[in-house]
Amino acid sequence: MADSKIKGEHLSRRAFLYIRQSTQRQVYENTESTKRQYALRARLVDMGWDESQIETIDSDLGQSGAQSEGRHGFQHLVSEVSLGRAGVIAGIEVSRLSRSSSDWNRLLQIAALSNTLIMDEDGIYNVNDFNDRLLLGLKGTLSEAELHYLQARMRGGALNKAKRGELRIQIPVGYIYDENGQICKDPDMRVQEAIALFFTTFKRVGSAYNVMREYTKQGFLFPNRQFKDYRLGELTWDALTSSNAGRILKNPIYAGIYVYGRTQAHHTVDGRKRKQMPKEEYHAWLPNSHPAYISEAEFEENNLQLAKNTRPNLETGHGGAVREGAALLQGIVICGVCGRKMQVRYKQSDHELKPIYTCDSDYWRYGEAMCQRVAGGNIDITIERLILETINPLTTDAAITVQREMTQRRDEIIRLYSKQMEQARYDMDLAKRRYLRVDPDNRLVAAELERDWNQKAGAYESAKMIYEQKCETEIREIDDKLRLALEQMVSDFPKIWRDPQTSYKEKKRIARLVLEDVTINSDSEKIILGIRFKGGSTKTIDIPKYTRNLNLVDKEMSAVSEIKSLLLSGLANHEIADALNNSGFTYGADDKSFNYWMVGNLIQRHNLPKRTDIARDDTDGWLTPKEKMAELGVSKWELRGMRKRGELVCKEFHLCGPTYLYKPKESGGM
Repeated sequence: MADSKIKGEHLSRRAFLYIRQSTQRQVYENTESTKRQYALRARLVDMGWDESQIETIDSDLGQSGAQSEGRHGFQHLVSEVSLGRAGVIAGIEVSRLSRSSSDWNRLLQIAALSNTLIMDEDGIYNVNDFNDRLLLGLKGTLSEAELHYLQARMRGGALNKAKRGELRIQIPVGYIYDENGQICKDPDMRVQEAIALFFTTFKRVGSAYNVMREYTKQGFLFPNRQFKDYRLGELTWDALTSSNAGRILKNPIYAGIYVYGRTQAHHTVDGRKRKQMPKEEYHAWLPNSHPAYISEAEFEENNLQLAKNTRPNLETGHGGAVREGAALLQGIVICGVCGRKMQVRYKQSDHELKPIYTCDSDYWRYGEAMCQRVAGGNIDITIERLILETINPLTTDAAITVQREMTQRRDEIIRLYSKQMEQARYDMDLAKRRYLRVDPDNRLVAAELERDWNQKAGAYESAKMIYEQKCETEIREIDDKLRLALEQMVSDFPKIWRDPQTSYKEKKRIARLVLEDVTINSDSEKIILGIRFKGGSTKTIDIPKYTRNLNLVDKEMSAVSEIKSLLLSGLANHEIADALNNSGFTYGADDKSFNYWMVGNLIQRHNLPKRTDIARDDTDGWLTPKEKMAELGVSKWELRGMRKRGELVCKEFHLCGPTYLYKPKESGGM
């Protein structure tokens, strides 16, 4: 009956034999199934197709039938059927062609239009026959269901093992599986030292990128274990990349935590994709399941630091990584009106960029009114003074901390290079033993082993030379002189802070070590800073709303105070200018030397007492020339003539030239 479905039209076309196995392991181990599939070729010949008409498609061996994507053989088959070139499609069973109902039904529709037969181990089917099509559809549905049940069983077993921490997962460098299938630290001490140095370096520099830069600068290499292909289990030492550093820092395995399900497969419109899952949706999270390189608390702290290293986020509230700009409070300044993080803008003024703290997200998003826009120059100056006052009392502890860190870094680096030298010595000795054991008459083998021995000896000498150089020069022991230099450096913290070589990024890092955040409230007269320190203590500072730089205001007020005292000493303006210059005072942002006119300008702007007022303080009501002219009703020239003729009682003193005071009439002044 099956043969009655085969017509001359079908025999005139080609016959396609489709062969597939789901995995490469099945291809190598389940060879009987593959032989049965190839055996269908003989049946096609018996049914009337010539050998030259039969095309075998086996390019999908090792590919899953769950979807057509990636199965180029199946796609080629569908295209040949749609072009009407296929008389029959042969497969040992429906599941070989497809385990997806959508792909299977689409193939049946195309086969019906092109009048193509379907053949499996049970018989031949005409897709245009209702009963045959119903049977093929049922077989396709059962094939898809079978795949679901198989996957569900395997998935359920894997999840149960993962929840117990027994499922073997790909573990990162620094760990291996022991003979009992348990995760343990890599027995190679070089690897352990390298992992420990990595986390210590991150704690010091604060970002994955800076760790990579430090490794590149020092010439350190990082270990890698190969987990696939012919190099399985091989240890290599390569340059550390920033992406690899980020993956290490985010991997909880290093904190002794067995984790499974950090990424999970999800079906989307664009196809099946891997999605990063939140911690509460992991399949397994088992702390203290194996030896750790860092504590769980340190792991959480590292990931919090990585989150802070991203760009500022107004929604989550974190201020982002420190940037290159001059704004000292970038990322830690809060709007006192709405409570959100303020952003930093810069304005070009006097040939430099000056910071402005703004809370304007609603303005740009919705066109609403801006909360605050405050010039940041005087705010930063105030915070800078506060930091210098706060850090100075901690100089002793800071010096001890720096010394301890440098000693620890020295020891870690020496151990790292020592382990590399020891490994190079072992490799050289191993190559030597292999050479000495070989038969001398086997010259080809002996020559190769001798060459390998020479290479290993050269590598050992190189590692030894590097180790000695590091010990003698770059990593010398901290002596008393260096300790004193460190203490002096920390004691002179204000000088280091103001050094032009100290970058804005370093200043911001220091600010974040001291300050938790700063809240700004601004009105028409003053700016109120609410400062919260790392320890939880708080402080409030009011800043008058100067239009000028606070440093210039303070410098000018100091000069004005000095001018007041000099005026009381009876000095003239040019004498005051000389005294100010000798005392180190300067004028304005350009630090100019004082002159007669600058002194007069400050006296006038700050309403300081006139020279005649100061001179009169110790007199008994004597009159100035202007007052005496008003009393007598005479002009300046007439007053001068009366004084020269001796008609007036007057007193002469010198303030930048001769000055006269006159006795009033009632006192016998005329």
